[in-house]
Amino acid sequence: MHNCSDVIIIGGGIIGCAAAYYLRKKGLSVIVLEKSPHIGNGGSGRNGGGVRQSGRDVRELPLAMYAVRHMWPGLSEELGVDVEYCQEGNLRLGKTENHLQILRGLTQKASSCGLDVRMLDGGEVRQINPYLSGEVIGASFCPTDGHANPLKATLGYYMRARELGARFITGEEVQAIRKIKGKARQVVTKQNIYEGDRIILAAGYESRGIAATVGIDIPMSNVLIEALVTEAQPTMFAQMLGTADADFYGHQTRHGSFVFGGESGFEQVNRDDGHMAVSSITASCTCRGILKYIPKLAHAKIVRTWAGYEDVCIDGVPVISPVEEVPGLILACAFTGHGFGIAPVTGYLLSQMATGEEMLFDLSAFRYDRFRPVI
Repeated sequence: MHNCSDVIIIGGGIIGCAAAYYLRKKGLSVIVLEKSPHIGNGGSGRNGGGVRQSGRDVRELPLAMYAVRHMWPGLSEELGVDVEYCQEGNLRLGKTENHLQILRGLTQKASSCGLDVRMLDGGEVRQINPYLSGEVIGASFCPTDGHANPLKATLGYYMRARELGARFITGEEVQAIRKIKGKARQVVTKQNIYEGDRIILAAGYESRGIAATVGIDIPMSNVLIEALVTEAQPTMFAQMLGTADADFYGHQTRHGSFVFGGESGFEQVNRDDGHMAVSSITASCTCRGILKYIPKLAHAKIVRTWAGYEDVCIDGVPVISPVEEVPGLILACAFTGHGFGIAPVTGYLLSQMATGEEMLFDLSAFRYDRFRPVI
């Protein structure tokens, strides 16, 4: 049948595209359904491009470290697209003693898991990045962290998956998953019904409503984050920047422009009926924060701003899991703004789940059933 395949993937972001690529490499037929007219139109095309291990929940660290060691360095060559991967480290900045306490705690936990990350004082920070202001009194530094271009990485996975035979259908809004004889088997859209042996649900926050059609609830919320890009500047620094309070993050691209993300705290107040609309508040708030860290950017012009949603899980780590109650359904959502950096390894792990292979990692920390009440 035209609408049948071994695996149906719901969601055409980088996770769905990566899973499609690795599944096709294993020889399985794949259909990817994307609600938007455009691939990667959700968080995959709207994030800041961080490829970091530091500052993560320790449950995510094995995935992030594997991706950095074994996947990101060769990804441009593998996909035939320059994903602009830059591995020059991540400085997570602090301006107060409270900030330093937060950073020390994160650093200690990550170091205990084998990550090369250490604390620096203000002088050491400015030796690495002399453009940072005197307000920065310390930072954590992970030299193997970096950043990449999320648009190009998503495009690379999409193009290679298509070349290998994956079928992508855009503008196809999923309404429900349907069980046949107790097993997830069909995906119902406004126009069609698709059928597969496995269904991978990787549609960001919209995964929650779709999973609910088979009685599954994923405890996550939809959080609006805004970003901006400046005009091209002379080359200043290559590190990815973040802060202890996570109030802004960003980096300078290979082309000279700076990409920064941030929040004002008013994003949910100014939401425009669920649309990814920027407010008049957040960009100016983010810029004021940036200038306290990088005063040299005071006269840089902003080219554009945009907004996007994070699917934030209640316990801060994603759900990457088969669902025991609904055989055939695999969840890949609630990435809490951390999904881009682990997308390559997540896509590969999803291909292993769908084929029943032995997994690279113990993924029990990401199982859906961790939310079951203890009786």
